[in-house]
Amino acid sequence: MPVSPTVLLTGASGVVGTALLAELTHCHVIALVHRTPCPGADESVVGDLTGARFALDPAAYARLAARVDVVVHCAAITSFAAGPAATHRLNEAGTREVLRFTEDAGAVLHHVSTAFVARRELTRTRAATGDATARPEDYLDSKRAGEEAVRASGVPAVIVRPSVVIGDSSTGRIAAFQGMHGIVHALLRELLPLVPVPADSRVDFVPQDVVARSIAALIAEGRRDGEAWITAGAAAPSARRVLELTEEVAADLGRPMRIPRTVGPDMVDRLIRPVFISALHPRARRRFDDLLAMTALFAGADAFPNTLGRTPAAVAALTPDAVESAYRASVRHIARARGLVRAAEVAPR
Repeated sequence: MPVSPTVLLTGASGVVGTALLAELTHCHVIALVHRTPCPGADESVVGDLTGARFALDPAAYARLAARVDVVVHCAAITSFAAGPAATHRLNEAGTREVLRFTEDAGAVLHHVSTAFVARRELTRTRAATGDATARPEDYLDSKRAGEEAVRASGVPAVIVRPSVVIGDSSTGRIAAFQGMHGIVHALLRELLPLVPVPADSRVDFVPQDVVARSIAALIAEGRRDGEAWITAGAAAPSARRVLELTEEVAADLGRPMRIPRTVGPDMVDRLIRPVFISALHPRARRRFDDLLAMTALFAGADAFPNTLGRTPAAVAALTPDAVESAYRASVRHIARARGLVRAAEVAPR
């Protein structure tokens, strides 16, 4: 591996890609973009991740392949509501094109998947979630298929599995709000009278800068195979603790909130849905069912594996205090970005 490798980065404008650009200062980064050049990369190449040879002409493709030492594949549809066709087209078929390029380049692939591929039994199907537009099973099936393609390819590859990615550890800033951010926003506005997950369930999340540093360290360490679980692991807080932390930050920001009740999936199915949810306005019912589909991935789950401190060796495992501090920063950022408090009120005490 060269001292300053050339890296082809997909998904450079996404949550992980944006944070990663700041960590790859020892590399020459070429961003594969769909339309708009990436200002944080050294170069941008316009192409189509799902097209043959990225929809580049043969000569341009060959020139690109001759230069690249490492491919970091962050591009993915992460929305649970995108539908199975679009989700599989990018997350599975797109990964196959990345694998072909990596092989043609004689490069090493760092494939960003998700820790939630491990939670097959916790996904609730559409039949179990009523009016939900969120279908985590589509996303997770596509990520499992992408991983299987990586394993079957024979290409030197490291599979990177972060859990829920939240904002920067210190500032809470993030390129785009995702599912968990919507839940935090709803909690701050007291739109959730209950949360459909048992109180002692672990809620695993990891700051974006930790994910980015981990991928950069894997490249610097010359890793060519294996799996990196970038998670909080045993340091992940319980659902009850997450609610308490949200309440504490809300109080600091001068907008007190009530902690909603936590209930398990069985109570939802036996009592909450038939008695209360069926009577709600369709929009409120859909919001609850989307929440149910997402929180099912946490209900009663065991802790994720965690390889920080080993793969990569250079990034230490998160402590409970570090996880809680990062969550507080994200809550403060969400409150400011959503206009729930004035910017001057958001600084931590």
